[in-house]
Amino acid sequence: MQTLKSNNCKATFFLVGDWIDKYEESVKMIYENGHEIANHSNTHSHVGSLNLEKNIEEIKLAADKIEKLTGKRSNLYRGPYGEYNDTVLKAAKEQSHTMIQWSIDSLDYNDLTCDEMLERIEPNLKNGSIILMHSGAKNTASSLDKIIKTIQNKGYELVTVSDLIYEEGRVDNQGVQHSI
Repeated sequence: MQTLKSNNCKATFFLVGDWIDKYEESVKMIYENGHEIANHSNTHSHVGSLNLEKNIEEIKLAADKIEKLTGKRSNLYRGPYGEYNDTVLKAAKEQSHTMIQWSIDSLDYNDLTCDEMLERIEPNLKNGSIILMHSGAKNTASSLDKIIKTIQNKGYELVTVSDLIYEEGRVDNQGVQHSI
């Protein structure tokens, strides 16, 4: 939180319902610091293999938990492992959530160093990039300041996903958004 604050940027945190249950105070702190909280399912299941009803349940239960703690219902959804298919997309739509993917994967969950993450991020940066990072990965917190400064020094502004996405648009299979 301090690194984001000192660099004057906001982020979107896609949270899993099970994590929300364990860390209610952290959820409140993220929200109170002006960051966006989005839905990442209730149990981090492989949603691509679930039926419509189970997908709806995964989204709804997490959305209920987010709303209970923040007073605001989530409207963005990223399936665990980046999984999606027509069933997942339909479930998200039925729950009034926009499906979100990413266009740059930092691979921070593989314990990459800061420089290794930057090697993945820097050459792929462009307007509208969505960078996937994980708050619990080994080197993410210690690398965040340098990553943010590198991105900002290239002239980019870091914003929440809601501030970035088109109201009416589509996302292609590479995670790139296109206006309609």
